[in-house]
Amino acid sequence: MTTKAKYVYFFSQKKTDGNSSMKSLLGGKGANLAEMTSIGLPVPPGFTISTQACASFYKSQFTYRH
Repeated sequence: MTTKAKYVYFFSQKKTDGNSSMKSLLGGKGANLAEMTSIGLPVPPGFTISTQACASFYKSQFTYRH
C-alpha cells in the first residue's frame, strides 16, 4: 500500500501538526510558526504548505511546459 505524502500542516492554539525540528519540511517560517503555537504564543491559526509540495509543483510545471 502506498502512503501519500502530507503536503499541508496546520497550526493553531488547539492543534499543531509541526514543530521546530521539521525545518527542512516546513521551511523556517512554517517551523517557527508551529513552534510558537506549541509554546502558547498568540499566533492566528493557519497552515503551511510543505517544501515537498512546492518541489512537486515546480517539477510538474517544468515537465508540463516542456
